[in-house]
Amino acid sequence: MHRKQISWVLRTGMVLLSITGMAMVARRTLAIAGILPAVNPNGAIPFDTGFGKHPVITFLHILPGFLFMLLGPWQFMPGIRNRYPRFHRISGRIVVACGYIVGISALCLPFILLPIGGANEAAASTLYGIVFLVSLTKAVWHILHRNIPLHREWMVRAFSIGLAVSTVRPIVGMFFAFSGLAPQVFFGTAFWIGFTLHFLVAEVWINYTRG
Repeated sequence: MHRKQISWVLRTGMVLLSITGMAMVARRTLAIAGILPAVNPNGAIPFDTGFGKHPVITFLHILPGFLFMLLGPWQFMPGIRNRYPRFHRISGRIVVACGYIVGISALCLPFILLPIGGANEAAASTLYGIVFLVSLTKAVWHILHRNIPLHREWMVRAFSIGLAVSTVRPIVGMFFAFSGLAPQVFFGTAFWIGFTLHFLVAEVWINYTRG
């Protein structure tokens, strides 16, 4: 595949994952509000129970996440960036601000809620939450110093990790369908696979397009 084709595939995947993430936020919001039933798989605590018990930290995490996924893809559209630089700058600041809220709240969640995957899930969330925040901070640092190429690289890393939660869900679905294991057993593994996959894809793309 040529570079333009790979770029189109990645951008399409990015948009689809963003839509998936926003749908997840909408579903969880409706579940906490009691409009939709909580997901309650056999052998597991209902997925929305912990979030419903702590709505403040939950909404502090997922509502900025909605904006992050809504506005984030536009940052990587050259046509938008070149034709509407003011929108690019303003939306970029919103993405960064929401990213910090999402990242910091993600580090707090394992200590407030009981992760379904236990310590394994908490470890994956904590490690990649730190990587996400470091990437976001370095992206801000480089744009403040007008280093556009490095700013782009670190934003790619940050947004890719931010989108990983949308990939974790189908991985969880595959475990449900084919493993026969209880969610407590495989949830942490699904988080490690999803976040690591996104981290590696980001690094491959950055190195492929560098320079």
